[in-house]
Amino acid sequence: MQYQLNRVALQKIQRDLAMRVRALPTLKAKETALRLELRKVESEISQLREQLVDLKTANHDNLPLWSEYPELLNIESLEITQRHIAGVKLDTIADVRFRIVKAGLFQQRAWVVKGTDLLQDIIELHLRITTAEKNLTILGAARKKATQKVNLYEKIQIPRYTEALRKIRSFLDDRDNLSRAAQKISRRKAPTGSSV
Repeated sequence: MQYQLNRVALQKIQRDLAMRVRALPTLKAKETALRLELRKVESEISQLREQLVDLKTANHDNLPLWSEYPELLNIESLEITQRHIAGVKLDTIADVRFRIVKAGLFQQRAWVVKGTDLLQDIIELHLRITTAEKNLTILGAARKKATQKVNLYEKIQIPRYTEALRKIRSFLDDRDNLSRAAQKISRRKAPTGSSV
């Protein structure tokens, strides 16, 4: 770090150091909040995947019927809301609406109706998993950036600014001491009065 050895540089470094010291607790809190939310989203993904596996396992016997399933189901609307965690925008699925195509007698059979309900649940779980995985990626990047900034301030910049302050103060104190000593010496050597 290059700096000049004067009072202006001292004041600038003091301001910069004070700003970083004030910002550090906020950055640490942000990093902690992001880490906790990351764990929460990981847990949510795990639960959603378990639900999906359970749903598919419970209906495994009906697997041969899926080849005969008519195309009756479309996603009509997907309502996504946003929430903010420590300044990071995350998506949440608020509602999924499906449009079921009305068709002939074949599509009204009991297994088709039950299959449509099952397919709605599976699609909704897939959408929720995809959204949660996207949030996980966003949170991971934000947490990494926050951690890097905390480390930058805590391990590099604050110690460097502190050391620079110590060096500048030491230099200025030495210069002031030398100046005072020089003044004392010059006062001692100066004649006290004129004698004629």
